[in-house]
Amino acid sequence: MGIFSRFSDIVNSNINALLDKAEDPEKMVRLIIQEMEDTLVEVRSTSARTIAEKKELQRVVNRLESEVAEWQGKAELALSKDRDDLARSALIERQKAADQAAAVSKDIANLDEHINKLQDEVGQLQEKLADAKARQKSMLMRQQTVASRLEVKKTLDSTRLNDAMYKFERYEAKIDSLEAQVEAYDLGKKTLRDEFAELAAQDKIDSELAALKAKMNNNNNA
Repeated sequence: MGIFSRFSDIVNSNINALLDKAEDPEKMVRLIIQEMEDTLVEVRSTSARTIAEKKELQRVVNRLESEVAEWQGKAELALSKDRDDLARSALIERQKAADQAAAVSKDIANLDEHINKLQDEVGQLQEKLADAKARQKSMLMRQQTVASRLEVKKTLDSTRLNDAMYKFERYEAKIDSLEAQVEAYDLGKKTLRDEFAELAAQDKIDSELAALKAKMNNNNNA
C-alpha cells in the first residue's frame, strides 16, 4: 500500500468503528497510534522533498522567464538592424521559452495544491492521533482500576478472609463472655462512689419534695 493511500485511509478512518471490531481494543489503539506516527514521519519527509522539488521548478521558471526577456531583446535588436529573419527566429525561441515556463508554472500550481491538501490532512491526522493517545491513556487507567477491583473482589470472596472474620467473631464472643463474668461478680456490690452518688440523689429528691409541699401550702392558704 502506498504512503498516500494508507495516509488517506487513516485520516478517513473512524477510530470508534475500529475499536468496536477489535478483539483486543488496547492492542488496536497501540497499532493505530504506531501507524499514525509512522505515517506522519513519512508524510513530513515526502512534504520536505516536494517543497524542495517546487523550489527547483521555481528556479527553472525564473531561468525561462529570463530567456523570454533575453529573446525579446534580441528580436528588438534584430528589427532595429533591419534583420527580420533574425527577429523572427528570436521570437520563435522566445515563444518556446514562454511555453516551457507556463508548463512548469502549471506543475508548480499542482504541487501547491497537493501540498496544501497534504497539510490539511496532516492536521486531521494529528487530531486523530491526539484522540487515540487520550483513549489509550483512558483505557490504561480503566484497566488498572478494574484490575485493582478484581484483586479486591478475589480477596473479599476468598475462604481465607471468611475464616479470619469467623475467628474475629469467636474472639469477640469470648471477650463478651469474660466481661459478663466480671460484671456478675460486681452485681449487688456498692462502691464508695456509688453510696455518695445515692446520697446526692436523695438530697435532691428531698429538696424537690420540700419545695413541692411549700408550693401546695401556699396555694391552700391563698
